[in-house]
Amino acid sequence: MWRSKIALTLLGGTAALTLSTAMAGDAGGKGADRSEMLAVTCAGCHGTDGKSPGPIPALHGLPADYIADAMKAFRDGKRPATVMNRIAKGYSDAEIDKMAEAFAKPGEDDDDE
Repeated sequence: MWRSKIALTLLGGTAALTLSTAMAGDAGGKGADRSEMLAVTCAGCHGTDGKSPGPIPALHGLPADYIADAMKAFRDGKRPATVMNRIAKGYSDAEIDKMAEAFAKPGEDDDDE
């Protein structure tokens, strides 16, 4: 049990570091789209570009409204979760909307869409 807590703490710390680095790098308006920078923090669980290889739900290609509504419901305690309710608390409505946009739009290397 304690190993799970440590892993979640490390994952959260990594996500926060990645997010703060992404935000700092985007401060001048240069670099990758901010929505993509925010969404990269989700890759540890939901897979690169939201294409989950395992039992955690894939986010890639889902409607932006669905993703945003789910994240806000996790954050506000309206949707039960084991981890997402705690992760979502760290994001504002605007940040959630940006992440949802990143997962909803098809990637440049998607041949099947």
